[in-house]
Amino acid sequence: TPLLVLGYLFYLLLGAMVFQLLEKQAETHFWDQFQLEKLKFLQNYTCLDRQALEQFVQVLMEAWGKGVNPEGNSTNPSNWDFSNSFFFAGTVVTTIGYGNLSPNTVGGQIFCVFYALFGVPLNLAFLNQLGKCLNAHLITLERWVQKPGRAQVVQTLAVAIFLTTGTLLFLVFPPLVFSYVEGWSYGEGFYFTFITLSTIGFGDYVVGTNPNKHYIPVYRSLTAIWIVFGLAWLALVFNV
Repeated sequence: TPLLVLGYLFYLLLGAMVFQLLEKQAETHFWDQFQLEKLKFLQNYTCLDRQALEQFVQVLMEAWGKGVNPEGNSTNPSNWDFSNSFFFAGTVVTTIGYGNLSPNTVGGQIFCVFYALFGVPLNLAFLNQLGKCLNAHLITLERWVQKPGRAQVVQTLAVAIFLTTGTLLFLVFPPLVFSYVEGWSYGEGFYFTFITLSTIGFGDYVVGTNPNKHYIPVYRSLTAIWIVFGLAWLALVFNV
């Protein structure tokens, strides 16, 4: 136990140092660039003063915090239509919680608490049962490859095919879809895929939020279903 505690703390310290090394300088650069852009804006629009600009920036930040995308116009789709609400419900019970959208009414917040209280255990039970079903197929495959007369290379190949199929379905192909629909690079799509299925959910990349794109109505609902089955497959991989 002491070695595990020390190893855990060392891993956290190592992560902190690497993230600081990689990100701090970039943050400083973006901050300086942002301040320069504000200065240019004030120079181009002399009717505004710095205080008015800061107030407007505050309004934009509050809108973003409430889940309203400041880009686009009044034709932006609602964050709370059925498809988006279904997607949000999925992020609640799976504990992903991207953070880009949350209930703002008192009633919605109270309901969210109780919904998560019962939904998270229900989700765990569902994923556990789904994992058992997938595991049963894996055991069947294992028995098949372990029959006498089958070469070791055949056994290895069968298990590799099982794992490769899941990897393609849940980790390799989805970034291609997200790249095509969202306009991300493949690396950004893969980053979103992993951050989602690991339930980290930073919220820096979220599907279906670009106001300049037209999404099919069931796009986010299908994404929520992909998340659920992806979580079950990933849990099975960890178990294996």
